[in-house]
Amino acid sequence: MDSGQAQRIVECVPNFSEGRRSQVVAEIVAAITSVQGVKLLDFSSDASHNRSVVTFVGTPEDVEAAAFAGIERARDLIDMEQHHGEHPRLGATDVVPFVPIAGVTTEECVEIARRLGRRVGEELQIPVYMYEEAAMRPDRRNLADVRRGEYEGLKAAIGTPERAPDYGPAAVHPTAGATVIGARMPLIAFNVNLGTSDVEIAKKIAKAVRGSSGGLANVKALGVMLDDKHVAQVSMNLVNYVKTPVHRVLEMVRREAARYGVPVAETELIGLIPLDAVLDTAAYYLQLPKLGRNQVIEARIWD
Repeated sequence: MDSGQAQRIVECVPNFSEGRRSQVVAEIVAAITSVQGVKLLDFSSDASHNRSVVTFVGTPEDVEAAAFAGIERARDLIDMEQHHGEHPRLGATDVVPFVPIAGVTTEECVEIARRLGRRVGEELQIPVYMYEEAAMRPDRRNLADVRRGEYEGLKAAIGTPERAPDYGPAAVHPTAGATVIGARMPLIAFNVNLGTSDVEIAKKIAKAVRGSSGGLANVKALGVMLDDKHVAQVSMNLVNYVKTPVHRVLEMVRREAARYGVPVAETELIGLIPLDAVLDTAAYYLQLPKLGRNQVIEARIWD
């Protein structure tokens, strides 16, 4: 991005259903970054989840083009009939959120998402569901609701009125499945690995923590098993880190784990985290209630 473009920045964080074949992920990333003006910020893969998350930014036009390029390449390289992993998914490109960063409104990100959804449905013949701010039906705002039944369940149900896609054919693509596209605020993918291999404990903790079952608002959580590490994990998405900060989530997981005599072994981030979320967490654990961006050297330089 040049300095003239830097005032209008959109972030895109597509999740692809491949985390074990590094060459496939590399080719998808290459397709995204082939669009001039797009800047790759991060990409990470998880073998247990069999999933990769790519983060890139650019102007609205460049990011939209790059997202399409990534979806198209994933369609050619990933076969959902052969895909298995711990993470819920509907398709080769599972979810594509657009996030306003600078000089762009949420409404503009909604327009980008819907325009891309229409193009993916028409040109790639992949059924598309819109979610979060771009949802075209109120029962599709929540990603978990859209993804209910996963790829296998959608194959049988997509022909029904309640599961009809917003764009594209009313049948899953033979290899690419379906795709979910939307617009949202920054999300933090935050996981907690437990000091146990008992996945049932992780599932109980996830149920206690997630908002949909009476836990913390703005938290989505699943209990999964990481076979490569032989540990159970509470896998979470924090959809509003301002209202429900990271430290509050971690402390609740820690308390719930203690009920079962299980420690927190480590935590991990998938993708990127906003600086303000890091500062908020640091302020809590360092007991620095007045800690702000103006006390961080790099932030002072960049701001």
